[in-house]
Amino acid sequence: MKYISTRGNAPELSFAEAMLTGLARDGGLYVPKSIPTLSQDEIAAMAGLPYEEIAFRVMKPFIGDCFTDEEFQGIIARAYEGFRHTARAPLVQMGPNHYLLELFHGPTLAFKDFAMQLIGQLFQFELERRKERVTIVGATSGDTGSAAIEAFRGLNNVDVFILFPDGRVSDIQRKQMTTPADKNVHALALEGDFDDCQARLKDMFNDFEFRDGVKLAGVNSINWARVLAQVVYYFSSALSLGAPNRKVSFTVPTGNFGDIFAGFIAKQMGLPIEKLVIATNQNDILHRTMETGACTKAGVTPSISPSMDIQVSSNFERALFFAYDKDGDAVTKLMEEFNEGSFTISQGAMEWLRDQFASGRASEEETKKTIRNEFAETGEVLCPHSAIGVKVANEQLSEVPMITLATAHPAKFPDAVEDAMGARPALPPHMGDMMEREERVCQVPNQLALLETLIKDRIAAR
Repeated sequence: MKYISTRGNAPELSFAEAMLTGLARDGGLYVPKSIPTLSQDEIAAMAGLPYEEIAFRVMKPFIGDCFTDEEFQGIIARAYEGFRHTARAPLVQMGPNHYLLELFHGPTLAFKDFAMQLIGQLFQFELERRKERVTIVGATSGDTGSAAIEAFRGLNNVDVFILFPDGRVSDIQRKQMTTPADKNVHALALEGDFDDCQARLKDMFNDFEFRDGVKLAGVNSINWARVLAQVVYYFSSALSLGAPNRKVSFTVPTGNFGDIFAGFIAKQMGLPIEKLVIATNQNDILHRTMETGACTKAGVTPSISPSMDIQVSSNFERALFFAYDKDGDAVTKLMEEFNEGSFTISQGAMEWLRDQFASGRASEEETKKTIRNEFAETGEVLCPHSAIGVKVANEQLSEVPMITLATAHPAKFPDAVEDAMGARPALPPHMGDMMEREERVCQVPNQLALLETLIKDRIAAR
């Protein structure tokens, strides 16, 4: 199994090499050279299996010979042993033909744990085998950072620096990043929004002297291993509702497009998915793009769903790569135009995208109304991101079962939930003292040179 860049001018890599590299040296994102498929019988044979066994069978074709079966099974087992639900990703019925996929039973109460716990174990295993150490720098709108710190804290072969937009994450998200005391993790509060954090991260990857000097690696959803881990719960949930003998649809609240792109991969592998629905908040660049064919930055407006406050959806580049029939030069041109503010998708590529994805949006008031109404009608307490998914899913319901991804525990956004429904969601007991824990955080300006100096100084001092 080989991996190629969406921009067509980087070396082909193995799975392990692509994982450790993160962003390709031509600025593109790695994708499989070909997508493995599973037969209907192979999919049906996974029904009723534990989540870890489904994960092994779904991901193994993408791994190649980088790990033996025994090694990879051990990695998966260690990744999910800290989850607090035996099903890992349980389904809850919301109404006729509508189900909620709870993805918040991991260590940091967010869907990012499914990928980050796995990638932490993959990194540790591979780096120990190579006798190497790397520096991970990540950008987060909230959940990726806490999941990365939780996954990599205390590991011997990794230093982790997480950039998050100062004042633009929830208090719980911030505390999860700033309270771990492990010396190998560092929380950096950047002046600006998430797109600024993501831009500085990409600048570091494109500064090859710095990149090579600190052995830079990335765990944002630009990293293919992150996307691959998320493919698994599309299979596990669809199997629970009768796949492959029954079609299913998914609605995915998304800002950076990684989670819904995982659904696209699942569909290409043979999972019978009827619809993949993009759900956006008021920062609705993905929905606007799907409606108009023009991808135009419009600035980020802070919202009660901060993990979706994004205008540069990095993983959309992967979808464009397939929409343009794997033409790396075409994708490079679009990304260069986007750096100037906007690009327009060709008619053929737009038809392909609309054939693969539907979309919708939810305003702030619609999000609050959904939280309030769903609690009254079903007793389910939704975080703002999950509520956006439910609102958009309700507009797309049909005779085909719809699964909406619940991406975070409501207690991660207590102020927004309390404002919407009048009751404050409590943290799970094991996290009850979170707000009293001491913080370790460094406020940093939005300047590449200063960030690189800070990172090099902290590595040197370890």
